Amino acid sequence: MASMMPSWGRYPPARQHVLRVHDRFAPLPHFEGHALPRGNGRSYGDVCLDDGGTLLDARGLDRFIEFEANNGVLRCEAGVLLSEILELCVPRGWFLPVVPGTRFVTVGGAIANDVHGKNHHRVGSFGCCLRAFELLRSDDTRKICSREENPDWFAATIGGLGLTGLITWAELQLQPLRNAWFDTETVRYDTLEDFFALSDESAEAWDYTVAWVDCTARGKALGRGVFSRGNHAYIAPHAREPHEGRLKIPFTPPFSLVNGASLRAFNALHFRRAPRTVRRATQHYRPWLFPLDGIRNWNRMYGPRGFLQYQCVLPPHVARDATRELLERIAASGTGSFLAVLKQFGTIASPGLLSFPRPGTTLALDFANRGRGTFELLDKLDETVAAAGGAVYPAKDARLTGVRFRQYFPAWRQFSEFIDPAFSSGFWRRVVQ
Repeated sequence: MASMMPSWGRYPPARQHVLRVHDRFAPLPHFEGHALPRGNGRSYGDVCLDDGGTLLDARGLDRFIEFEANNGVLRCEAGVLLSEILELCVPRGWFLPVVPGTRFVTVGGAIANDVHGKNHHRVGSFGCCLRAFELLRSDDTRKICSREENPDWFAATIGGLGLTGLITWAELQLQPLRNAWFDTETVRYDTLEDFFALSDESAEAWDYTVAWVDCTARGKALGRGVFSRGNHAYIAPHAREPHEGRLKIPFTPPFSLVNGASLRAFNALHFRRAPRTVRRATQHYRPWLFPLDGIRNWNRMYGPRGFLQYQCVLPPHVARDATRELLERIAASGTGSFLAVLKQFGTIASPGLLSFPRPGTTLALDFANRGRGTFELLDKLDETVAAAGGAVYPAKDARLTGVRFRQYFPAWRQFSEFIDPAFSSGFWRRVVQ
């Protein structure tokens, strides 16, 4: 029987059969029509949905295979969560070089979306720390993929949206660390130009940089926000590790809790509470790198219609003007999100054919799904991004047109030659087929 299994954004709705995958040595389970691998379902739109088809739930591939504690090489199954890797490796002096804004994603999902983190300017995307993986195709053939072996399949699968086959296991290169803490600095800034100045100033000395931006601010305050930067701490503080947060959204309210009034009030308070001068602190990696992980089911606060996340990247030579234009349009609409994120990508090339990260400025924020008006706003944002020569992140998308996608990712035709003929997704059918 087909079942509803939404993405994290809870839009669009999709009904699909679900087959569990537990054994990496076994062939794929039998399915009718088309199928799609799925990890922990933390993608926001329909890259992890296969409406009318079958989801191959790979979360059951959750075993560690081998860990070389002397050099930080880890081999594990593709359904292992990044949180589980950190729990294993951090006490042993190793860390994942790249983590996104949540640690509750699978290794397979991190590869399929070539995720990035606050330290992209230092280490690049997730694919950059990937040594090898096994790809299982629907005809039961298996390919070991690395930079040396089947390098074309390696490039197609990184950022390949789960369409090239099922990743059964992966081998990662971890980075050494001394402890689980970060030395951090936080400071409030008043204008968009201040953000760019802080980013440039921080790039050399700080491994992790990111800013929260007030998407409701207008006029001279446009782009104001709170800038954060951090490095792995050399010396751990005399403090206990923080307990996991118990906050949660227990049910889905009948309407979105994110509206114009609540948004303006929260953003104004958050900005004013931030320090005017640099505040230094030593923080554990969990609350600093993954603040939203402390609130279970936070996606429910957007109500039954869900939300759409919009993340784009803008080339360096036009980033200031294009970012300003995006923020002006968002502020004028009276919508936006509590956690709008602004960051600079570095110049390290991502290894995937369809990888999203590229040099420039990336802006990400959520929009409560209010129907036609929300989609019209996002179409207007696309106009700015397309004119700037930028791109929108497929892992966060639920409504991009095929024309825009093909402009943003010109390697799509080359990539399509590697798609498993039995695999598909709502996203791919929308933008290509």
